Amino acid sequence: MTVSTVFLALSGLGLLLTLATFFRVRIAGALLVPTFLVGWLRGELALQTIAIELVVTALFLGQGVHHDSRGQLGLGLTLVSWALLAASHVRSARAGSVLAGALAPIGIEPERDVSFFHGFPWPFGFGHPEVRSEIHVEYGPSLPGDKGGRNRLDLHLPTGAKAGDRRPVLLQVHGGAWIMGDKREQGRPLMAHLAARGWVCAATNYRLSPAATMPDQIIDVKRALAWLRANVAAHGGDPDFICISGGSAGGHLSSLAALTPNDPRFQPGFEAVDTRVEACIPFYGVFDFLDRAGDRRFGKMADALGPMIFKCRPEDDPALWDAVCPITRVHDAAPPFFVIQGSHDSLVFAEEATRFVERLRAQSRNPVAFAELPGAQHAFEIFHSPRSAHAVRAATAFLEHVHAAYQARGRGETAA
Repeated sequence: MTVSTVFLALSGLGLLLTLATFFRVRIAGALLVPTFLVGWLRGELALQTIAIELVVTALFLGQGVHHDSRGQLGLGLTLVSWALLAASHVRSARAGSVLAGALAPIGIEPERDVSFFHGFPWPFGFGHPEVRSEIHVEYGPSLPGDKGGRNRLDLHLPTGAKAGDRRPVLLQVHGGAWIMGDKREQGRPLMAHLAARGWVCAATNYRLSPAATMPDQIIDVKRALAWLRANVAAHGGDPDFICISGGSAGGHLSSLAALTPNDPRFQPGFEAVDTRVEACIPFYGVFDFLDRAGDRRFGKMADALGPMIFKCRPEDDPALWDAVCPITRVHDAAPPFFVIQGSHDSLVFAEEATRFVERLRAQSRNPVAFAELPGAQHAFEIFHSPRSAHAVRAATAFLEHVHAAYQARGRGETAA
Protein backbone atom coordinates (compact mmCIF):
# COMPACT_ATOMS: atom_id res chain seq x y z
CA MET A 1 0.00 0.00 0.00
CA THR A 2 1.21 3.52 -0.79
CA VAL A 3 1.37 6.24 1.82
CA SER A 4 -1.50 8.02 0.06
CA THR A 5 -3.66 4.90 0.25
CA VAL A 6 -3.00 4.55 3.97
CA PHE A 7 -3.83 8.22 4.49
CA LEU A 8 -7.07 7.87 2.53
CA ALA A 9 -8.08 4.82 4.55
CA LEU A 10 -7.40 6.58 7.86
CA SER A 11 -9.22 9.69 6.68
CA GLY A 12 -12.26 7.64 5.70
CA LEU A 13 -12.24 5.89 9.05
CA GLY A 14 -11.93 9.21 10.88
CA LEU A 15 -14.89 10.65 8.99
CA LEU A 16 -16.96 7.54 9.71
CA LEU A 17 -16.21 7.85 13.44
CA THR A 18 -17.06 11.55 13.36
CA LEU A 19 -20.39 10.86 11.63
CA ALA A 20 -21.15 8.36 14.43
CA THR A 21 -20.41 11.18 16.87
CA PHE A 22 -22.26 14.05 15.23
CA PHE A 23 -25.42 12.13 14.42
CA ARG A 24 -27.47 10.02 16.81
CA VAL A 25 -26.72 6.32 16.25
CA ARG A 26 -28.53 3.42 17.91
CA ILE A 27 -27.04 0.01 17.22
CA ALA A 28 -27.63 -3.20 19.14
CA GLY A 29 -25.36 -6.21 19.57
CA ALA A 30 -21.59 -6.25 19.37
CA LEU A 31 -21.35 -2.70 17.99
CA LEU A 32 -23.27 -1.12 20.87
CA VAL A 33 -20.33 -0.44 23.19
CA PRO A 34 -17.89 0.63 20.42
CA THR A 35 -20.51 3.07 19.10
CA PHE A 36 -20.93 4.55 22.56
CA LEU A 37 -17.18 4.84 23.14
CA VAL A 38 -16.62 6.60 19.82
CA GLY A 39 -19.45 9.08 20.32
CA TRP A 40 -18.51 9.71 23.93
CA LEU A 41 -14.78 10.30 23.53
CA ARG A 42 -14.83 12.15 20.21
CA GLY A 43 -17.85 14.18 21.27
CA GLU A 44 -16.43 15.42 24.58
CA LEU A 45 -12.82 15.54 23.36
CA ALA A 46 -13.50 17.04 19.94
CA LEU A 47 -10.78 19.70 20.11
CA GLN A 48 -8.25 17.19 21.42
CA THR A 49 -9.16 14.83 18.59
CA ILE A 50 -8.67 17.56 16.01
CA ALA A 51 -5.30 18.47 17.56
CA ILE A 52 -4.06 14.87 17.42
CA GLU A 53 -5.28 14.39 13.86
CA LEU A 54 -3.64 17.68 12.84
CA VAL A 55 -0.28 16.28 13.89
CA VAL A 56 -0.90 12.98 12.10
CA THR A 57 -2.07 14.80 8.95
CA ALA A 58 0.99 17.03 9.01
CA LEU A 59 3.21 13.94 9.06
CA PHE A 60 1.41 12.55 6.02
CA LEU A 61 1.61 15.88 4.23
CA GLY A 62 5.34 15.81 4.90
CA GLN A 63 5.39 12.59 2.88
CA GLY A 64 3.81 14.41 -0.06
CA VAL A 65 0.37 12.77 -0.01
CA HIS A 66 -1.23 16.00 -1.22
CA HIS A 67 0.43 15.53 -4.61
CA ASP A 68 -1.57 12.35 -5.18
CA SER A 69 -5.31 12.15 -6.00
CA ARG A 70 -5.89 9.64 -3.19
CA GLY A 71 -4.10 11.86 -0.74
CA GLN A 72 -6.11 14.86 -1.89
CA LEU A 73 -9.35 12.92 -1.40
CA GLY A 74 -8.16 11.86 2.05
CA LEU A 75 -7.39 15.48 2.92
CA GLY A 76 -10.88 16.49 1.83
CA LEU A 77 -12.45 13.80 4.01
CA THR A 78 -10.31 14.90 6.93
CA LEU A 79 -11.39 18.52 6.57
CA VAL A 80 -15.05 17.48 6.53
CA SER A 81 -14.46 15.40 9.65
CA TRP A 82 -12.80 18.32 11.43
CA ALA A 83 -15.65 20.63 10.49
CA LEU A 84 -18.17 18.23 12.04
CA LEU A 85 -16.00 17.82 15.15
CA ALA A 86 -15.79 21.59 15.48
CA ALA A 87 -19.58 21.77 15.17
CA SER A 88 -19.85 19.09 17.88
CA HIS A 89 -17.69 21.18 20.16
CA VAL A 90 -19.79 24.29 19.50
CA ARG A 91 -22.87 22.25 20.40
CA SER A 92 -21.13 21.24 23.64
CA ALA A 93 -20.24 24.85 24.44
CA ARG A 94 -23.88 25.90 23.96
CA ALA A 95 -25.20 23.41 26.53
CA GLY A 96 -25.41 26.22 29.06
CA SER A 97 -28.39 27.72 27.23
CA VAL A 98 -30.30 24.44 27.32
CA LEU A 99 -29.59 23.92 31.01
CA ALA A 100 -30.52 27.51 31.87
CA GLY A 101 -33.77 27.07 29.97
CA ALA A 102 -34.54 23.92 31.94
CA LEU A 103 -34.06 25.70 35.27
CA ALA A 104 -35.70 29.02 34.37
CA PRO A 105 -39.29 27.85 35.11
CA ILE A 106 -38.36 27.24 38.74
CA GLY A 107 -36.52 30.52 39.10
CA ILE A 108 -32.91 29.33 38.91
CA GLU A 109 -30.19 31.00 36.87
CA PRO A 110 -26.97 28.91 36.75
CA GLU A 111 -23.56 30.46 36.36
CA ARG A 112 -22.32 30.53 32.77
CA ASP A 113 -18.60 31.21 33.40
CA VAL A 114 -17.40 28.39 31.14
CA SER A 115 -14.61 28.91 28.65
CA PHE A 116 -15.05 27.68 25.08
CA PHE A 117 -11.81 25.75 25.67
CA HIS A 118 -12.75 24.36 29.09
CA GLY A 119 -10.92 21.07 29.74
CA PHE A 120 -8.33 21.64 27.04
CA PRO A 121 -5.58 20.48 27.46
CA TRP A 122 -6.27 18.78 30.85
CA PRO A 123 -9.69 17.07 30.74
CA PHE A 124 -8.80 14.59 33.49
CA GLY A 125 -7.44 16.96 36.14
CA PHE A 126 -9.81 16.66 39.11
CA GLY A 127 -7.77 18.13 41.95
CA HIS A 128 -8.71 21.41 43.61
CA PRO A 129 -6.56 23.38 46.08
CA GLU A 130 -9.56 24.10 48.32
CA VAL A 131 -10.69 20.47 48.56
CA ARG A 132 -9.30 17.60 50.62
CA SER A 133 -10.31 13.94 50.59
CA GLU A 134 -10.72 11.12 53.06
CA ILE A 135 -10.75 7.83 51.19
CA HIS A 136 -11.92 4.27 51.85
CA VAL A 137 -14.16 5.10 54.79
CA GLU A 138 -16.23 2.04 55.73
CA TYR A 139 -19.95 2.79 55.85
CA GLY A 140 -20.82 -0.66 57.21
CA PRO A 141 -19.64 -4.25 57.37
CA SER A 142 -18.69 -6.23 54.30
CA LEU A 143 -21.71 -8.31 53.26
CA PRO A 144 -22.09 -11.40 51.04
CA GLY A 145 -21.41 -10.44 47.44
CA ASP A 146 -18.68 -7.96 48.33
CA LYS A 147 -15.69 -8.62 46.11
CA GLY A 148 -13.63 -6.28 48.27
CA GLY A 149 -13.96 -2.64 49.22
CA ARG A 150 -17.58 -2.31 48.15
CA ASN A 151 -18.57 -1.21 51.67
CA ARG A 152 -16.53 1.99 51.47
CA LEU A 153 -16.98 5.60 50.47
CA ASP A 154 -14.73 8.59 49.84
CA LEU A 155 -15.33 12.01 51.35
CA HIS A 156 -14.43 15.19 49.45
CA LEU A 157 -14.46 18.16 51.81
CA PRO A 158 -13.70 21.87 51.86
CA THR A 159 -10.25 22.30 53.34
CA GLY A 160 -11.69 24.23 56.27
CA ALA A 161 -14.55 21.83 57.07
CA LYS A 162 -14.82 20.86 60.72
CA ALA A 163 -17.30 19.11 62.99
CA GLY A 164 -20.43 21.11 63.65
CA ASP A 165 -20.31 23.23 60.47
CA ARG A 166 -23.61 21.78 59.17
CA ARG A 167 -22.63 22.09 55.53
CA PRO A 168 -24.94 20.69 52.82
CA VAL A 169 -24.16 17.12 51.78
CA LEU A 170 -24.20 15.29 48.43
CA LEU A 171 -23.98 11.52 47.99
CA GLN A 172 -22.62 10.51 44.57
CA VAL A 173 -23.41 7.01 43.22
CA HIS A 174 -21.26 5.65 40.39
CA GLY A 175 -22.53 3.80 37.34
CA GLY A 176 -21.28 0.76 35.47
CA ALA A 177 -24.37 -1.33 34.59
CA TRP A 178 -24.56 -2.63 38.20
CA ILE A 179 -21.64 -5.00 37.39
CA MET A 180 -18.59 -2.71 37.38
CA GLY A 181 -17.41 0.76 38.33
CA ASP A 182 -15.89 2.44 41.35
CA LYS A 183 -16.41 5.51 43.53
CA ARG A 184 -13.22 7.07 42.14
CA GLU A 185 -14.40 7.13 38.53
CA GLN A 186 -17.49 9.33 38.26
CA GLY A 187 -18.90 12.61 39.50
CA ARG A 188 -15.46 14.09 40.09
CA PRO A 189 -16.03 17.48 38.37
CA LEU A 190 -19.33 17.97 40.22
CA MET A 191 -17.96 16.97 43.62
CA ALA A 192 -14.84 19.12 43.27
CA HIS A 193 -16.95 22.12 42.29
CA LEU A 194 -19.42 21.63 45.13
CA ALA A 195 -16.76 20.96 47.77
CA ALA A 196 -14.91 24.12 46.73
CA ARG A 197 -18.18 25.99 47.35
CA GLY A 198 -18.56 24.55 50.84
CA TRP A 199 -20.38 21.24 50.34
CA VAL A 200 -19.45 17.90 51.88
CA CYS A 201 -19.48 15.26 49.14
CA ALA A 202 -19.37 11.48 49.49
CA ALA A 203 -18.80 9.00 46.65
CA THR A 204 -19.90 5.50 47.51
CA ASN A 205 -19.25 1.99 46.31
CA TYR A 206 -21.86 -0.77 46.40
CA ARG A 207 -21.87 -4.50 45.77
CA LEU A 208 -21.72 -5.52 42.12
CA SER A 209 -23.29 -8.34 40.15
CA PRO A 210 -23.00 -11.16 39.37
CA ALA A 211 -21.73 -11.74 42.93
CA ALA A 212 -24.51 -9.46 44.19
CA THR A 213 -28.18 -9.80 43.33
CA MET A 214 -30.65 -6.95 43.04
CA PRO A 215 -31.71 -5.33 45.40
CA ASP A 216 -28.26 -5.62 47.06
CA GLN A 217 -27.12 -2.52 45.17
CA ILE A 218 -29.86 -0.23 46.42
CA ILE A 219 -29.53 -1.66 49.94
CA ASP A 220 -25.89 -0.59 49.95
CA VAL A 221 -26.77 2.92 48.74
CA LYS A 222 -29.24 3.13 51.63
CA ARG A 223 -26.52 1.90 54.00
CA ALA A 224 -24.29 4.74 52.80
CA LEU A 225 -27.14 7.20 53.41
CA ALA A 226 -27.61 5.77 56.90
CA TRP A 227 -23.89 6.18 57.62
CA LEU A 228 -24.00 9.80 56.49
CA ARG A 229 -27.03 10.46 58.66
CA ALA A 230 -25.16 9.16 61.69
CA ASN A 231 -21.60 10.35 60.97
CA VAL A 232 -21.40 13.23 58.50
CA ALA A 233 -21.73 15.87 61.24
CA ALA A 234 -18.28 14.86 62.49
CA HIS A 235 -16.92 15.79 59.06
CA GLY A 236 -18.69 19.13 58.89
CA GLY A 237 -21.85 18.04 57.11
CA ASP A 238 -25.48 18.61 57.95
CA PRO A 239 -27.10 15.19 58.57
CA ASP A 240 -30.53 16.76 58.00
CA PHE A 241 -29.70 17.95 54.48
CA ILE A 242 -28.46 15.19 52.18
CA CYS A 243 -28.94 15.21 48.41
CA ILE A 244 -28.09 12.43 45.98
CA SER A 245 -26.82 12.14 42.42
CA GLY A 246 -25.39 9.55 40.07
CA GLY A 247 -24.96 8.56 36.44
CA SER A 248 -26.33 5.60 34.47
CA ALA A 249 -26.75 2.75 36.98
CA GLY A 250 -25.93 5.40 39.57
CA GLY A 251 -28.72 7.53 38.11
CA HIS A 252 -31.06 4.59 38.62
CA LEU A 253 -29.90 3.93 42.18
CA SER A 254 -29.95 7.59 43.20
CA SER A 255 -33.47 8.03 41.80
CA LEU A 256 -34.67 4.84 43.44
CA ALA A 257 -33.19 5.91 46.77
CA ALA A 258 -34.84 9.32 46.47
CA LEU A 259 -38.24 7.78 45.71
CA THR A 260 -38.18 5.02 48.35
CA PRO A 261 -37.34 6.72 51.67
CA ASN A 262 -37.54 4.33 54.61
CA ASP A 263 -38.74 1.40 52.48
CA PRO A 264 -38.06 -1.57 54.80
CA ARG A 265 -37.39 -3.91 51.86
CA PHE A 266 -34.32 -1.83 51.02
CA GLN A 267 -33.25 -1.30 54.65
CA PRO A 268 -32.92 -4.76 56.20
CA GLY A 269 -31.62 -4.43 59.73
CA PHE A 270 -31.78 -0.63 59.74
CA GLU A 271 -35.46 -0.08 59.05
CA ALA A 272 -35.74 2.73 61.62
CA VAL A 273 -33.08 4.92 59.96
CA ASP A 274 -34.43 7.92 58.07
CA THR A 275 -33.11 7.64 54.49
CA ARG A 276 -34.94 10.61 53.00
CA VAL A 277 -33.00 12.90 50.67
CA GLU A 278 -33.69 16.56 49.93
CA ALA A 279 -33.09 16.47 46.18
CA CYS A 280 -31.95 14.15 43.38
CA ILE A 281 -30.01 14.77 40.17
CA PRO A 282 -29.85 11.64 37.99
CA PHE A 283 -27.60 11.83 34.93
CA TYR A 284 -28.65 9.54 32.02
CA GLY A 285 -30.30 7.17 34.50
CA VAL A 286 -32.23 3.97 33.93
CA PHE A 287 -35.80 4.47 35.11
CA ASP A 288 -37.66 1.47 33.69
CA PHE A 289 -36.00 -1.94 33.32
CA LEU A 290 -39.08 -3.30 31.55
CA ASP A 291 -39.38 -0.73 28.73
CA ARG A 292 -43.12 -0.44 29.26
CA ALA A 293 -43.41 2.29 26.63
CA GLY A 294 -41.64 0.21 23.98
CA ASP A 295 -38.89 2.75 23.31
CA ARG A 296 -36.23 0.06 22.87
CA ARG A 297 -37.20 -1.85 19.76
CA PHE A 298 -34.12 -4.02 20.12
CA GLY A 299 -31.71 -4.95 22.90
CA LYS A 300 -34.26 -5.14 25.72
CA MET A 301 -32.64 -4.39 29.07
CA ALA A 302 -34.53 -7.14 30.90
CA ASP A 303 -33.13 -9.77 28.53
CA ALA A 304 -29.56 -8.58 29.06
CA LEU A 305 -29.70 -7.89 32.78
CA GLY A 306 -32.03 -10.53 34.14
CA PRO A 307 -29.65 -13.50 34.29
CA MET A 308 -26.72 -11.53 35.69
CA ILE A 309 -28.22 -8.89 37.99
CA PHE A 310 -31.66 -10.17 39.01
CA LYS A 311 -30.98 -13.91 38.62
CA CYS A 312 -34.56 -14.20 37.40
CA ARG A 313 -36.88 -13.07 34.62
CA PRO A 314 -39.52 -10.38 35.17
CA GLU A 315 -42.28 -12.99 35.05
CA ASP A 316 -40.53 -15.02 37.77
CA ASP A 317 -40.61 -12.17 40.32
CA PRO A 318 -42.65 -9.24 38.97
CA ALA A 319 -42.84 -7.61 42.40
CA LEU A 320 -39.03 -7.32 42.57
CA TRP A 321 -38.68 -5.91 39.06
CA ASP A 322 -41.42 -3.36 39.71
CA ALA A 323 -40.01 -2.42 43.10
CA VAL A 324 -36.64 -1.37 41.67
CA CYS A 325 -37.99 0.62 38.68
CA PRO A 326 -38.00 4.32 39.63
CA ILE A 327 -40.83 5.04 37.21
CA THR A 328 -43.15 2.80 39.25
CA ARG A 329 -42.13 4.40 42.57
CA VAL A 330 -43.07 8.00 41.77
CA HIS A 331 -45.35 9.63 44.35
CA ASP A 332 -46.58 13.08 45.32
CA ALA A 333 -43.95 13.55 48.05
CA ALA A 334 -40.99 12.90 45.73
CA PRO A 335 -38.14 15.34 46.46
CA PRO A 336 -37.09 17.96 43.90
CA PHE A 337 -35.58 16.33 40.79
CA PHE A 338 -33.28 17.66 38.08
CA VAL A 339 -33.05 15.00 35.35
CA ILE A 340 -30.17 15.47 32.88
CA GLN A 341 -29.95 13.38 29.72
CA GLY A 342 -28.09 13.40 26.41
CA SER A 343 -29.99 13.34 23.13
CA HIS A 344 -27.38 11.05 21.55
CA ASP A 345 -27.18 8.54 24.40
CA SER A 346 -26.90 5.13 22.74
CA LEU A 347 -27.04 3.11 25.98
CA VAL A 348 -30.00 4.71 27.78
CA PHE A 349 -32.39 6.40 25.39
CA ALA A 350 -33.57 9.96 25.99
CA GLU A 351 -37.21 8.88 25.62
CA GLU A 352 -36.93 6.95 28.88
CA ALA A 353 -35.93 10.09 30.76
CA THR A 354 -38.74 12.02 29.09
CA ARG A 355 -41.36 9.53 30.27
CA PHE A 356 -39.93 9.50 33.78
CA VAL A 357 -40.09 13.28 33.94
CA GLU A 358 -43.67 13.26 32.67
CA ARG A 359 -44.62 10.86 35.46
CA LEU A 360 -42.83 13.00 38.06
CA ARG A 361 -44.44 16.23 36.90
CA ALA A 362 -47.86 14.61 36.94
CA GLN A 363 -47.56 13.39 40.53
CA SER A 364 -44.89 15.23 42.52
CA ARG A 365 -45.64 18.37 44.52
CA ASN A 366 -42.00 19.44 44.26
CA PRO A 367 -40.10 21.05 41.36
CA VAL A 368 -39.01 18.83 38.47
CA ALA A 369 -36.48 20.17 35.94
CA PHE A 370 -35.40 18.32 32.81
CA ALA A 371 -32.59 19.05 30.37
CA GLU A 372 -31.97 17.00 27.24
CA LEU A 373 -28.59 18.12 25.95
CA PRO A 374 -28.21 18.10 22.16
CA GLY A 375 -25.37 15.87 20.98
CA ALA A 376 -24.49 14.52 24.42
CA GLN A 377 -23.61 10.84 24.74
CA HIS A 378 -23.77 8.62 27.78
CA ALA A 379 -21.26 9.53 30.52
CA PHE A 380 -20.67 12.99 29.06
CA GLU A 381 -19.94 14.65 32.43
CA ILE A 382 -17.29 12.25 33.75
CA PHE A 383 -14.38 14.51 32.73
CA HIS A 384 -13.94 18.17 31.87
CA SER A 385 -15.46 19.63 28.71
CA PRO A 386 -17.60 22.73 28.12
CA ARG A 387 -20.77 20.61 28.26
CA SER A 388 -19.64 18.90 31.46
CA ALA A 389 -18.79 22.25 33.05
CA HIS A 390 -22.17 23.71 32.15
CA ALA A 391 -23.91 20.64 33.60
CA VAL A 392 -21.88 20.96 36.82
CA ARG A 393 -22.82 24.61 37.20
CA ALA A 394 -26.50 23.91 36.51
CA ALA A 395 -26.54 21.02 39.00
CA THR A 396 -24.83 23.25 41.57
CA ALA A 397 -27.38 26.03 41.06
CA PHE A 398 -30.25 23.56 41.49
CA LEU A 399 -28.79 22.06 44.66
CA GLU A 400 -28.01 25.43 46.17
CA HIS A 401 -31.55 26.60 45.39
CA VAL A 402 -32.95 23.60 47.26
CA HIS A 403 -30.55 24.26 50.13
CA ALA A 404 -31.57 27.91 50.31
CA ALA A 405 -35.22 26.84 50.59
CA TYR A 406 -34.25 24.42 53.37
CA GLN A 407 -32.48 27.19 55.25
CA ALA A 408 -35.46 29.48 54.79
CA ARG A 409 -37.76 26.85 56.29
CA GLY A 410 -35.41 26.55 59.24
CA ARG A 411 -35.67 30.29 59.80
CA GLY A 412 -39.44 30.15 59.46
CA GLU A 413 -39.36 32.09 56.17
CA THR A 414 -41.35 31.41 53.01
CA ALA A 415 -39.16 29.77 50.40
CA ALA A 416 -38.79 31.73 47.17
